[in-house]
Amino acid sequence: MAQTSKRQQWWGTGRRKTSVARVLIRPGTGVIQVNARDVQAYFSRRQHREQVFAPLKATSAEGKYDITARLRGGGISGQAGALSLGIARALVQADGTLEGVLKEQRFLTRDPRMVERKKYGKHKARRAHQYSKR
Repeated sequence: MAQTSKRQQWWGTGRRKTSVARVLIRPGTGVIQVNARDVQAYFSRRQHREQVFAPLKATSAEGKYDITARLRGGGISGQAGALSLGIARALVQADGTLEGVLKEQRFLTRDPRMVERKKYGKHKARRAHQYSKR
């Protein structure tokens, strides 16, 4: 998509819950930086790291691209999901033939689930006050 100063780079945006990930990929050696930190340091849980690397594993693109991501909002789980979607979208920009593989494994589908808002007269979104008989 975008070529800047003779060097190829592709953008992808991912969202999950209230998290937003802006992802930039370039041909490289496989270095992944999240908010100017190493991905291993940013995502301490193995489950979150696996979710982030899943689109790369599915397309056999591990070690082919350097990834720089800016994450904002939400918590760690939402940010991991947003980063995964952003990487998948950027990979499609870089190589359109990968779209079928990523779509088949649902990496290009944005998870629409959001936290339900709290209603008045309730403790939380649905939790009612405790009933008192006397």
